[in-house]
Amino acid sequence: MALGLSVLRWTPSEFWHATPRELMAAWAGLNGGRRMTPAGGSDLKRLMEVFPDA
Repeated sequence: MALGLSVLRWTPSEFWHATPRELMAAWAGLNGGRRMTPAGGSDLKRLMEVFPDA
């Protein structure tokens, strides 16, 4: 909802009438079609080394 209403500035009616495909196309247009890769185990390990719990 935040993407549709805040970033895209769609009206509530536009948001609720949009299809998931339209929402994803709008997102792809905003981020240049780049896909984000989820964090993996090595990422978590690196973060734990940089920010250890005291």
